Amino acid sequence: STAVLAGGMGAIFWMWVAAFVGMATKYGEIILGMLYREKNEEGNYVGGPMYYIKKGLHIPWLATLCAFFMVTQIIGGNFIQSNTISGVMKENFGVPYMTTGIVLVLLIFVITLGGLKRLAHVAQTLVPSMALIYVAGGLIIILANITKVPGVFADIFAGAFGLRAMAGGAMGSMLIAMQKGVARGLYSNEAGIGSAPNASASANVSHPVKQGLVQMLSVFIDTLLLCTATAMMCMSSGIDPAKELQGAPWVQASLQESLGSFGPIFITVAMVFFAFTTLLGNCFYCDNLLIYIHKKQPGKAFMKGFRLVSALAIFLGAGMEMSLLWDLSDV
Repeated sequence: STAVLAGGMGAIFWMWVAAFVGMATKYGEIILGMLYREKNEEGNYVGGPMYYIKKGLHIPWLATLCAFFMVTQIIGGNFIQSNTISGVMKENFGVPYMTTGIVLVLLIFVITLGGLKRLAHVAQTLVPSMALIYVAGGLIIILANITKVPGVFADIFAGAFGLRAMAGGAMGSMLIAMQKGVARGLYSNEAGIGSAPNASASANVSHPVKQGLVQMLSVFIDTLLLCTATAMMCMSSGIDPAKELQGAPWVQASLQESLGSFGPIFITVAMVFFAFTTLLGNCFYCDNLLIYIHKKQPGKAFMKGFRLVSALAIFLGAGMEMSLLWDLSDV
């Protein structure tokens, strides 16, 4: 929804393009992550772009710099996920932003204290079922508005090449649609930004290609299924995108138009699950990156300090202004 509101309906086309190219880049980075991974002191596999930059390109300082910037990028991403959850909770249930931020911090602490196994168990329980329910809900809404779908596709392709005005009345160019579509598409599927190999390197598979194919499929599901479902739900609902509806509110308004009072509840549950499990995954990424930067498992005092900083980011993100968060993320 932020892609459309910032770059017009044509941004969806460039999200699709980014996903197709991203399937290749993600496959490549996953294979490299598997080939250059190492075993840590506990006998578990660890890996990521810093390992294949160091061992494949033989540039250790660049590998460390990469790890550092990935930590900052992940903390910035946590701002957005936290803000997404607090926004829908405030909009639909009147929960204050500060209350949501505090609850999120406490939940993250409890789950991450249990380590990777507890984190993985929570994610693998929540994400697949919620994704299936979300796609099913999207299909119901699209079928209910099926007569509007051809016009939606016409708007997407016309907007992608600068043939129509952008949302809000401003004349949009192909470059703006492209930039916003690619940026939001890559944000959704993480293709080529180096975070996914951190998790995939720990996978127990008989051949690296198997993990590469799994991650290619994840790009397809993330962007070509889930993001497209959101786009079609919004654009076929009859609710026009507007600046005051930036982010989740446009999705909520669209679902309320199609599903009545159940719509906001449905999108709230979906967004909380998706954003919360992303926060959990980011915690695992950061632990892996910090271990690399330190060349060993960081001390307990350091990790407590870092987790406090991460918790502060989650708490602050819950009450920040949405456009500022996206500007930070783009940087």
